[in-house]
Amino acid sequence: MQVVKGRAVQGTILILDGAATNRIMLKVQLSSAYYHVVQTDRLDGVLALAQRTRPDLIVTAMTLPDGNAAALKRILSGDAMLADVPVIALAPQNDRSARLRALDSGIDDVLSHPVDDLLLQARIRSLIRARSSAEELRLHDGHSASNVLGFGEPQAGFAPSAPVAQVALLTQNAATAALWRVRLQPVLHHRLSTHQMHDIHALMSDPVPDAVVVELTGAAKESGLRLLADLRARAATCHIAIIAVVGNGDAQLAADALDRGAHDVMPGGFCAEELGLRLTTQLQHKASADRLRDSVRDGLRAAVRDPMTGLYNRRYALPRLDAIARQAAQSGASFALLLADLDHFKRINDRHGHPAGDAVLTEAARRLESCLRPGDLIARMGGEEFLIALPDTDPITASRTAAELCEQINCRPFAAPGVDMPIAMTISIGAVICHPDGKGRDCGDDCTADLIEQADRALYVAKNAGRNRISLFQPAA
Repeated sequence: MQVVKGRAVQGTILILDGAATNRIMLKVQLSSAYYHVVQTDRLDGVLALAQRTRPDLIVTAMTLPDGNAAALKRILSGDAMLADVPVIALAPQNDRSARLRALDSGIDDVLSHPVDDLLLQARIRSLIRARSSAEELRLHDGHSASNVLGFGEPQAGFAPSAPVAQVALLTQNAATAALWRVRLQPVLHHRLSTHQMHDIHALMSDPVPDAVVVELTGAAKESGLRLLADLRARAATCHIAIIAVVGNGDAQLAADALDRGAHDVMPGGFCAEELGLRLTTQLQHKASADRLRDSVRDGLRAAVRDPMTGLYNRRYALPRLDAIARQAAQSGASFALLLADLDHFKRINDRHGHPAGDAVLTEAARRLESCLRPGDLIARMGGEEFLIALPDTDPITASRTAAELCEQINCRPFAAPGVDMPIAMTISIGAVICHPDGKGRDCGDDCTADLIEQADRALYVAKNAGRNRISLFQPAA
């Protein structure tokens, strides 16, 4: 919710129409739905107005005194902050060719007068919701909304050289699906599969489609609406593009479909050319959102991973170690903490250069990780030092694991770029065993710093004793 002049509103909508009566009627409709409405009657000056008011959506007449809806889209595309603002065009009559041209120009939807209020409101909610989701991804990605992986620029589209998408056609019967497929093939280069409503499990199996076209007609329309919500709720299908094809111009059903999770609707029924344009637009949006989600995922991974070795870093390791200690305190099981340090590592950088040292570190990390169980923790703490935590581990198992870690480093030399002879390496390990069951030290939430210090002291003992060995911390009597 936004607050404009002390009034809570759902968003700001810019109305662009040369007819004053149309603007007044739209303002009444949208204001009653708690939108803040801004108006203008022509393209001249619209960019400055949009830059000042930052609308969440624009409703424009198809034809304007000094241009048209397509020209408005071109003007918006020149500003990175406005290029992704959804645009709904209102046509004076149901002109199919004009609607196709508008959709092809990037207009998000075209509605014909008289405009059904339920459908208009649902379409506005759907488009603003989609834009808000994209904005939320941008914020998580930490980038400016003006230029995030192409979101602030016109979409490139699905050219024939682009990856082919998988589009599923979900209909009431096989005959309808076959007819749709035949008519769509000349206008789409994507792979088309056909399914019936009762075949939903096959639809959700691998590979999950990139887009689904759902038929909402006849007696099965209620089950179709439930299916839309189901697709949006499931983890496997929540990000696919969904278009609902509604028959007989049923505006109520189209509005329900949008509110249940469809990204787009065709209230006038199936039209291959129009569906092809709408699919292309929705697949573009999905591709942009997928790239941004990947960027967010990579950013989160980079925040907790060491970029060289791929192991967890200190930022992740310390809270995870706290969690292991708390879990041990609750279960009464012991755990082990090891600090491992490659011996004489500085000599490699001094003699052979940092590329050789980096190669040795990366391979050492791989070898150490190969010795551990899935629930164990290994992290690079900095330089050539590694922290290893072994949950639910007794002293015998901890000693055996430490010996295996040493053996992995000692067993064969390390190849490195620019080095003729492989480099022999050893490792020293300091270990401490935590017994939260009363037999030893009680590990609560604040004990991990002490444990790290004890493991570090044991590592110091191993280094002073000649390296290439394991030292277990022994508490004072």
